[in-house]
This record gives sequence, structure tokens and C-alpha cells, in this order.
Amino acid sequence: MAAGVGTGTVVHGAGWARHALEIHHVDLPMRGLPPALEGLRVGFLTDLHLSTLVPDGDVARAVAMMNAERPDLVVLGGDYVSFADRQFMGPVADHLAALQAPWGVFGIIGNHDDERHMPAELSHRGIEMLLDARTDLVIRGERLALAGVKFWTRKRAEIEPVVAGAVAPVLMLAHDPRRITEAAALGVGGVLAGHTHGGQVVLPGLGAIAARKFPVAYGRLTRGGTEMFVSRGVGTVYIPLRINCPPEVAVVTLRAPRRATPP
Repeated sequence: MAAGVGTGTVVHGAGWARHALEIHHVDLPMRGLPPALEGLRVGFLTDLHLSTLVPDGDVARAVAMMNAERPDLVVLGGDYVSFADRQFMGPVADHLAALQAPWGVFGIIGNHDDERHMPAELSHRGIEMLLDARTDLVIRGERLALAGVKFWTRKRAEIEPVVAGAVAPVLMLAHDPRRITEAAALGVGGVLAGHTHGGQVVLPGLGAIAARKFPVAYGRLTRGGTEMFVSRGVGTVYIPLRINCPPEVAVVTLRAPRRATPP
């Protein structure tokens, strides 16, 4: 009986669940957020992993779902392909070129991307790549500092120059959620991360076994005054399987932190 249930779960996870994209709306409080930026909607796509395991259709649907949400800007969290496979770099960039947002589309790279060809494919299609770099956006008359760090940029001393001197609240894109430690130490307001796939396989009573080394496998986490959201991402890697962990297209709404209500 148990073997049959287990087999059915795996078949479901491989044949259907890994393709069942969801829209996820989440609020992200950010300290120092100007009132004019309250409610700014940031579309977040990460871990697409276009490959022999992740079909074009999944990526195309993710892009279409994001555009239907009409976000104010879109950010991409890396791992566009798997194992830096160049045959999929142009095709995934072609899909992402269709993303639309009035304040632009920005990206970083993950551990499955190389530092030359993948960024070049995306840049060629009008996506601004933030490779240990920051851009200061002016939206509704206020500034938002958007910073991006590469997966291999891990030390506080390496990240500090990216955010130093920002005169606006900093929203940092970091593929690895472990970067919340450095972000909190540097006073970053918000972090968007991926990399974990939400664990990809989440078992009752055991949780996301493959993601236990991370501070959180999925969802929001507060560290000091820094808020982070970690997305489950779109694709899969190593095994074409998701269990209790559907792929997602995330729309993150920036909010000012709520003040504590006096007793």
C-alpha cells in the first residue's frame, strides 16, 4: 500500500506537479521605503533552468503569467539554464525578452550560469544585468536602489562596495538566500533570493530535506532590520520532480514596515 502511494506521488510530481505553475503574491516590508513607493509591485522570476528536463513551454507560460500581472518592474534571480549549457542560453533569453514592465527588467546570475555568455544573451535582449552592481531607479519621484550580487560574491567586504553610498532604500538581488547575513550587516532593506527551489521535494514531517543548509527554503525571513523573500522558482534540476512544492511566478509588493501598536 505504502509503496503504491509513494510511486503515485513520484509519478504525479514528475508528470504534473513540476509543471503546475502558480502565481504567488507576497508583501515585503522594507525599512526606509518612501510613501510614494508603498505598493510598488516587483515581478520576480528565478531558477528557470531551461534544459532537457524543463521544457520551453514552462518558461513561456511563466513569462506570460508574469506579463499578465503587469508588475512595475521585473527582476530575474539567476539559473536560467542548467550546468551552464550554452545550447539553451539563447532560447531562454528569447523567452525572457518578452517580459514587460514600465520601470525595466533586471537580472543577476546564479551558480548554473556562466559569467560571460548568459549575461551577454540577456543584455543583448535589453535586460539590464546587475553583476555586483547597483542601479538607482527614480520611480514616482523617489529613489529605489536595486543592487545585484553574483552567486560567487559571498563576503561582506565584496558586497559592501555594491551597496555603499546608496541614498535610497536598497533592494538586493542575491541568488543564494544565505546572503541575508551580509545584507543585514550592511543595513540592506530587502533581499530577493532563489536557489533552493523551495526544496523541490517537501515531505510531510521532514520538510525540505535538500534545503536544510539554508536559513529558509521558501518564503519570508527577517534578520535584524532586513526582510528577505525566497522563491520556489520555476524549473527543476538534477531530477525532474516536485512534491508539495509547486513552481511559482512571484509578485512581491513593497511595503513600509508596520509600526508596533502601543499596548
